[in-house]
Amino acid sequence: MSLEIKFSSFMLPALYSTEQLSFLTLLVESLSPIFARDSMIYLFFFWSLCFFSPNRTEEEETAVGAHYCEKIEELLQKSDFVMLVVNLSPQTHKLIGARELALMKPTSTLINISRGLVVDQEALVDALQKGTIHGAALDVTYPEPLPRDHPLLSLKNVIVLPHLGTNTYQTSQKMVERMVTNTLAVLNGSPPPDEVRP
Repeated sequence: MSLEIKFSSFMLPALYSTEQLSFLTLLVESLSPIFARDSMIYLFFFWSLCFFSPNRTEEEETAVGAHYCEKIEELLQKSDFVMLVVNLSPQTHKLIGARELALMKPTSTLINISRGLVVDQEALVDALQKGTIHGAALDVTYPEPLPRDHPLLSLKNVIVLPHLGTNTYQTSQKMVERMVTNTLAVLNGSPPPDEVRP
């Protein structure tokens, strides 16, 4: 069996253009300890880290050196990369639609690692085809997997993964460890350390 690897260069104009990269925007539910550690990687590559979250905690914000913005519109307008890290809920269903995409820079890239339905895919396809935004990197879609003839799969400014962005040995090991830790806590009558509140 042969494996063909194609290098996607759609991000190169954004990375090597004359415009200076300014902000990495994260739309998150909370700045968790895991994110706090990983954010050091983000800060290594970007000048500033901004986020919007309904569950803001100043302690976590200070720990990772992130800047909080009260309005999602502000983040979308000034960010070079917008990464979605949210749970799927009635509040986040199609959180990013035509209106939000129109607010983004034409040189910006949308990254979705949360759930496919957080983004209005029809609006995203339209924005990518018209050049409203520069590109998109998607670890999640709806449905999963996408039909082979889906327009997203034919666009050269899109990277689509089959929902395996966390599928590394190290991450899988940590996920099992967290699962065991949370299970033992519940069995012992304690609240789970990683409880997700609606």
